[in-house]
Amino acid sequence: MGEKVCKQCHTKENANFGHTLHAKNFRLNPRNELEGKVCEACHGPGSRHVENASDRKAIIGFTREWGTPIDKQNGQCLQCHKGGQRIHWHSSTHNAQQLACSDCHNPMAKISASGLLSKQSVTEVCTKCHQQQKADFHKRSHMPLPEGKMSCVDCHNPHGSSTQSMLKGDSVNALCYTCHAEKRGPFLWEHAPVRENCLNCHKPHGSNHDKLLVTARPFLCQQCHMAPHHASQLHVSGQLPKGNVEWINERVQAQSCQNCHSQVHGSNSPSGPRMHR
Repeated sequence: MGEKVCKQCHTKENANFGHTLHAKNFRLNPRNELEGKVCEACHGPGSRHVENASDRKAIIGFTREWGTPIDKQNGQCLQCHKGGQRIHWHSSTHNAQQLACSDCHNPMAKISASGLLSKQSVTEVCTKCHQQQKADFHKRSHMPLPEGKMSCVDCHNPHGSSTQSMLKGDSVNALCYTCHAEKRGPFLWEHAPVRENCLNCHKPHGSNHDKLLVTARPFLCQQCHMAPHHASQLHVSGQLPKGNVEWINERVQAQSCQNCHSQVHGSNSPSGPRMHR
């Protein structure tokens, strides 16, 4: 039917669509015959829709209410947006959960600065569903996402990846090291839990404990380190003297275990096998 026919009824949509990158590319510099069809490139042939606008099967709609199958909606997008960052889309958690491209993107209006998102920022889009992570980012210690210094896609690829949780790295540690390079090593004296997984000690989004720790020191350390030769008994809250703060063991103050074992991620000092220098 052509774009001119669509504009006769969809004046509001046309006004919003004209500001998007899709409109500029399709109208001014189409790469192929499909893009030259503009509206019908995504929504399919419009002749049946013109004959009966109430028939929702006559055209492809990109809302949950319209009823077009999710696979068919996404298939329209993947005609152009395939490969690259979307190479793992078909095996991704989002695809398995029947998430449509239009649940996160709005190609008909320029709401965000980039990406044609359905909200103004990546964070707002992701936290529509990921409410637990949204709550974590408001905890005492958190990744600098609310401050705008990073976004969810700095660590995750929402279109899928070869790792769990759609991480951009080959592993949790490899991803963390992209920013925390000083923790990478190699170290002369390595701390086994650190080498295994950063998440053994840290929460990835936010925590009410210092440094995104899963629990407060020294109790975090004592989950593994309860050796009888080390004076750690008074670190246990149930054994602390009650009513007399002068009796509290000094090891539970300040940085706790890290008062002595300061190089907790690993040490390169020949005389630092216990990570204390």
